[in-house]
Amino acid sequence: MNKTMIGLLATTTFATGALAQAPMPVVELTAGFHRIEAEVAATDQNRQVGLMNRKAMPPQRGMLFVFTEPRTHCMWMRNTHIPLSVAFLDESGAVLNIEDMQPQTDNSHCARKPARYALEMNLGWFAQRGLGPGARVGGLERAPRPQ
Repeated sequence: MNKTMIGLLATTTFATGALAQAPMPVVELTAGFHRIEAEVAATDQNRQVGLMNRKAMPPQRGMLFVFTEPRTHCMWMRNTHIPLSVAFLDESGAVLNIEDMQPQTDNSHCARKPARYALEMNLGWFAQRGLGPGARVGGLERAPRPQ
């Protein structure tokens, strides 16, 4: 086990049977008429851990990944127990593409164009609300800057 892994394990605590990291900031976002409470993963550590080891997520909750620069970022589901849909967003908050992701897999799910953000929600959340490519997510300016 390397020093980074040991440090990460030393700074985490056990909560409800799963490893938990320090709480991330939460911002309110909108997608159409829908309100989202999004935890913000704006640091390398938070982006690497994401929603790993969680067993459930309320329907209005999600996780916003804020990247340091627009690129064709990819997501995967290693150690993630919740089926998710991820929307890749450009700098203005426009949805580029949405990918459905199955738990406990290492398949890459990538932005089709350079994305500045990725928003993970419970599987099917975007489709159930009629949101697809071109839809806009508002409130991104309230998210912490990436580190």
